[in-house]
Amino acid sequence: MASEQSGLKEFWSDRLRILGSYHPYIRRDTPLPSWSPADVQQFIASDPVHGPILKKTRDAVKFLAVGGIVGAVSTAAFAWKYSKSPHGAALSLGAGAVFGMSFGQEIANHSLQLYKLDTMAAQVKFMEWWQKKTQGQS
Repeated sequence: MASEQSGLKEFWSDRLRILGSYHPYIRRDTPLPSWSPADVQQFIASDPVHGPILKKTRDAVKFLAVGGIVGAVSTAAFAWKYSKSPHGAALSLGAGAVFGMSFGQEIANHSLQLYKLDTMAAQVKFMEWWQKKTQGQS
């Protein structure tokens, strides 16, 4: 029974490692201050390992945005054309945005080859860098 519980714990901790990685930055007494795009560019220039990965990760957001817009508009137009229902068009607008963003994420993963990179490690390194930088100024 004990080994079964430890195996289950390992299984879920591996799949939910995002909680452990971001824990020091999420549960803080005082939140980290906001950063600007210039701060992100400074990190990208200063870290030769994680900087390019973070840049690719930020570039992937463009794919998500375009996919969301295309998905939302096309499914809402399709729903409006065939049903003339405002609530149907509104629901399909939301659903199309979610589906479009999912397809955009997959396109970004393959075209930018994000599946080969540890994007979460790059984001955590940026958070560590930002925390050190802001604590050094305080």
